[in-house]
Amino acid sequence: MSELSPQAQEVFWAFNRAASGKPDDWHYLPAIAAALRAAADQVVPWETWLGTDETCYAYYRQRCNTRRQLLAIADELEAQ
Repeated sequence: MSELSPQAQEVFWAFNRAASGKPDDWHYLPAIAAALRAAADQVVPWETWLGTDETCYAYYRQRCNTRRQLLAIADELEAQ
């Protein structure tokens, strides 16, 4: 298993503290990633997501960035 980024580690440890307190609940990573994807869809619903900085409306620029960050962490957790 590769090392997680600090952002992904924080999400993983926050989950473990709240859910079980166990430091090795790696089998929950897909569920954590799914929750992050759902959160990303709430920040910028798929219908408004256009995919790149060049095509995001100015109003959605920060929310698109947040969405990309959440999805990047989800991708990383799923890759474990």
